[in-house]
Amino acid sequence: MLTPDITTLWVVVFLLLCTYLLNSLVFKPILQVIEQRTNAVRGARELADSAAQKATAATAEYDQKLNAARAEVYGQMDETRKAALDQRATLLAATRATVDQELKTATARVQQESQAARETLDRDANSLAGAIVSRVLGRAT
Repeated sequence: MLTPDITTLWVVVFLLLCTYLLNSLVFKPILQVIEQRTNAVRGARELADSAAQKATAATAEYDQKLNAARAEVYGQMDETRKAALDQRATLLAATRATVDQELKTATARVQQESQAARETLDRDANSLAGAIVSRVLGRAT
């Protein structure tokens, strides 16, 4: 049979010592660095996701406020337009009333002047007829 030699025991001890040293001096620090980087990346991703959510919320709030401001401006524009149209209608009605009144006044004045002209023409015609009759009769005799 095989009998273990002392060198085999030294090899096993040396191998265990190397494993312990490699594990404690190389692998554990590397694994700690990898874990720290993984945690840092995870934290950065969470921070980026949080910032993206905040940006999305801020954009939505901005759009909402912008739409509300637009609606308010459009409402004010509608009110201004309605007020202008009402003022225009009022001015138009007042102008029409003034024009109608002036037209009635002018029509009445024209009728009065026409009546006065007729009366004047009737008087002038009667006196002209009398003058014509007197001349015609005055010549005939």
